[in-house]
Amino acid sequence: MQTRPLGRTGMEVSRLCLGTMTFGEQNSEAEAHEQLDRAVAFGINFIDTAEMYPVPPMAQTQGLTERYIGSWLTQRGARDDVIIATKAAGPGLDHIRGGPRLTREHIHQAINTSLERLNTDYVDLYQLHWPDRQTNFFGKLGYVHNDEEDATPLEETLSALKELVDAGKVRAIGLSNDTPWGVMRSLQIADKLDLPRVASIQNPYNLLNRSFEVGLAEIAHREDVGLLAYSPLGFGVLSGKYLNGAQPPKGRLTLYERFKRYTSPEAEVATQAYVALAQQHELDPAQMALAFVNSRSFLTSNIIGATTMDQLESNLASESLKLNDEVLEAIDDIHRRMPNPCP
Repeated sequence: MQTRPLGRTGMEVSRLCLGTMTFGEQNSEAEAHEQLDRAVAFGINFIDTAEMYPVPPMAQTQGLTERYIGSWLTQRGARDDVIIATKAAGPGLDHIRGGPRLTREHIHQAINTSLERLNTDYVDLYQLHWPDRQTNFFGKLGYVHNDEEDATPLEETLSALKELVDAGKVRAIGLSNDTPWGVMRSLQIADKLDLPRVASIQNPYNLLNRSFEVGLAEIAHREDVGLLAYSPLGFGVLSGKYLNGAQPPKGRLTLYERFKRYTSPEAEVATQAYVALAQQHELDPAQMALAFVNSRSFLTSNIIGATTMDQLESNLASESLKLNDEVLEAIDDIHRRMPNPCP
């Protein structure tokens, strides 16, 4: 398993990270523990979660993912063997803290409840799950500025995160679902006020959505704020299992109608092209899609997720797959013809 530096923190994380947002909804506690055991045995040392998980977010299940990881850490005595990342939710989910914000008060509440569920005294990477301000994320296009928005100042949020670092509850901080402006402004404030600098940004990145390359990839290189790529298979779409109207019984898009980001007609056409390319070169389509993400120079870690052990094994196998120049050129050719159908 290759490792890569997590920003300028001195921590080294595995190139594959185990995503856990199915734990507590599509996966039981025993299944979660089985996945964690296998991932660590394979060489993964990086586990990503969030206070709002599992998905879809619901009051009845909120926090179960962290609890399952916490029970695994306690039973295995594995805390020192892994790097744990979790996230504080931004505005929009009223069942979390009565409506989460990224204020000092909410940041402290969020970390304390996450630490309790995780059965640990600290997390290695604490991320802001999405911004407190009005901007484009989760596939939103057509930016509309609002000078009157009630956003928590970044200075307050970053200062609160410094308090967590100083208290030993957090080792490093990161952003998620943020923009080039958000990253650079956070770095500017950190430098000006002597606050912790962000070490990573967790944004979507896959064959159907390479928008990270437009502005954030340069920042990743020049500022050492690398990508933690989520949805590398586009909710499983890039495996090809949903093509031609197929609805596999336990597939996320079959079970939950809310997930529409990767289901447009344009996505279907592009996916057909990528799957055909993989088949032409006798590659598994999902492994080809993951290997592409793994190959990016601005990547810190690729967040894989699975609901079955067979899926997990397939995802793990992408670590050793290196795409040749012919396949990479063909991928870029498809991308030029059908760029970012699912931003």
